[in-house]
Amino acid sequence: MEGKYGHLLVEDMGDVCTVVINRPGDRNSMNSEMMRELIDLIVKMERADKRALIFTGAGETYFIGGADGIEMMQCDADGARRFSQRIQDLFNRMEASPLILVAAINGLCFGGGFEFAMACDVRIASTDSRIGLPEVKVGLIPGGGGTQRLPRLVGEGKAMEMILSGNLYKGSDALQMGLAHRVVKTQDLLKEAHEFLKPILLRPQYALSLAKHAIYASRGQSLESGLEVEKEQFGLCFEQNFFPDLMRRQIKEGLLQTTAEISQLTGGNKR
Repeated sequence: MEGKYGHLLVEDMGDVCTVVINRPGDRNSMNSEMMRELIDLIVKMERADKRALIFTGAGETYFIGGADGIEMMQCDADGARRFSQRIQDLFNRMEASPLILVAAINGLCFGGGFEFAMACDVRIASTDSRIGLPEVKVGLIPGGGGTQRLPRLVGEGKAMEMILSGNLYKGSDALQMGLAHRVVKTQDLLKEAHEFLKPILLRPQYALSLAKHAIYASRGQSLESGLEVEKEQFGLCFEQNFFPDLMRRQIKEGLLQTTAEISQLTGGNKR
């Protein structure tokens, strides 16, 4: 794999790469250097025509244990705003990526770690995971998009409870609340992530990317604006040959009836 990273371990598995967040001496926490590495990795993987990235944490205890407290404690108010902007820029870049991003949450996943997971497209948690935004317990609020993305996942009322209490939630609770898509035993986590992706990656990549873009475009916009984005992305699908080629092949193989055949069967009546 091209490129060496100080805090990321990358395993190339063809269309899919597994990325291990590797800062075991500091809870796999996110610092500015790791943020730069993650953006660099995403750009490289897009240029290499990869299709998906699976993120997990080194060791058995932490997925990502928040942002780097040592770095943050040295910030004044302006420095804190810049730090918040860096982490928000990373998560926005993750959402904007055409790659499918999967968070395989293998342990404690809180603060910036959970904000990272929310910026992924799919979250698969282990039964041993603990998930939440406990920033108020240390006199902070979420600064990496947590106050914005969490209400969109669980609703404003539940997000308010989660953020004001600072509680962490078990994997099974996360599934019921809509924070995770699936929950499995820790030893099955990466296997499940790959199994989850298998049927998805049978679909053309451009369609997955356009669908992802259209879904995220609904945030903070009116229904009309979101529908406009959907219409544009739908149109872009027809710049590819996949759909018309599929239809022609199905008609040729007798799997799809033509309009003329349907008209004959219905006697030319339209409903």
